[in-house]
Amino acid sequence: MKSSLRSIGDTAARFGLKTNVLRHWEDVGLLKPERDGAGRRRYGDDDLVRIAVILRSKAAGMSLEQIAVLLDDDHGPQRHRVLQEHIAELDRRMEEMRRSRAMTLHAFKCEAHDITRCPHFRAMVTDVLDGSGTWRSMEPSQALP
Repeated sequence: MKSSLRSIGDTAARFGLKTNVLRHWEDVGLLKPERDGAGRRRYGDDDLVRIAVILRSKAAGMSLEQIAVLLDDDHGPQRHRVLQEHIAELDRRMEEMRRSRAMTLHAFKCEAHDITRCPHFRAMVTDVLDGSGTWRSMEPSQALP
């Protein structure tokens, strides 16, 4: 069964993307859509799978460089290294989420007027205060006013 080919506009719309995103991913080597006689991009089923993998991987925090290794047939050993590093990063992020959840639940239930004065709440951030905790610093664009 032959896959049906889709235009860049239809493909982008299917995933809620702008067409320039698909063009960029092609520029960096993540996508290689077919071209028709007029040179227009035509996306097949395999391209759609690659786009879905890219979107899911980006949502999980992978960079385009990491995704390129994941999708490249020539990077077997490098792929395992990148995936191991990503698994470690996911584990770290999940631990931070677990801590954040516990802290939020405590804050929700705590009767202290100023939550930062609550000894139990303060104990949850001692690793940050003493510099032993790990956390991802916010990018300037994410900083609060």
